[in-house]
Amino acid sequence: MDLGLTLGPLRRGPADPTFRTTPGTVWRATRTPAGPATLRVTLDGAEVSATAWGPGADWILDGLPELLGSADDPAAFVPRHRLVHASHRRRPGLRLTRTGLVLESLIPTVLEQKVTADEAYRAWRRLVRQYGEPAPGPADPADPADSADPAAPNLYVMPAPRTWTLIPSWDWHKAGVDSKRSATIVRAARLAARLEEATAMDLPAAAARLEAVPGIGPWTSAETLQRSNGAADAVTTGDLHLPGIIGYALAGNRDADDAAMLELLAPYAGQRHRAARLVLLAGAAPPRRAPRMPRGDIGKL
Repeated sequence: MDLGLTLGPLRRGPADPTFRTTPGTVWRATRTPAGPATLRVTLDGAEVSATAWGPGADWILDGLPELLGSADDPAAFVPRHRLVHASHRRRPGLRLTRTGLVLESLIPTVLEQKVTADEAYRAWRRLVRQYGEPAPGPADPADPADSADPAAPNLYVMPAPRTWTLIPSWDWHKAGVDSKRSATIVRAARLAARLEEATAMDLPAAAARLEAVPGIGPWTSAETLQRSNGAADAVTTGDLHLPGIIGYALAGNRDADDAAMLELLAPYAGQRHRAARLVLLAGAAPPRRAPRMPRGDIGKL
């Protein structure tokens, strides 16, 4: 197992306040059904060790095997293209994570709708630090009576569902989040209990549950369920770049649309998300021929 490849999709940018890495170790702060928790996972050769803190410590440790891909079935994947085969062979440690938590993946995914990654990461950082809470963890290393870990990062747990609903419009604005995305997040937070039930559903039912919320479409539900449910077949449609990347990598067609992408991924039915991820990891993107998506910052308006 490759710890970085497996848990990397849970990280929202290099300065995500809920996620840090140190050599050989991943730190993650999360809000579980039992309360906030901090998890430290270390991979040493073939041995995984983990420690957790906070009211949700038992919950997150119980879910650790699935977080590290125990529910995933890599053996079900059969590469059918030379590039995919090469990418698969180079990354034998790739496992698809399953967090068992919907809202923590849904909210940052909504923030990523129709904006650049940098803008979305900035909004996530600001809102989590302003409205979240310091994550539980090792005690203060300055206190000799405590067995603290001096390498522990200062993590934050994302806000509780009710807190998201109480964020005033001006703070959404300062974070660069327009009213459409903020309204979607508020609606989802009000329906948090119903949405969390999607983790026990099969992919079509789970996607239908999420997409019943106005503002959540196939792109958002797929990006969420890939993480919350470990959905190996949740292929992302409606993406600005993915169809062109898949089309270029598998058929030399940089102008592929969603329909063409789905046709190319059809041989991987049941494993289409894994196939798309392996294509992305191969780095076979078409040469850029247009300016990057312009960055905006409504927080400065």
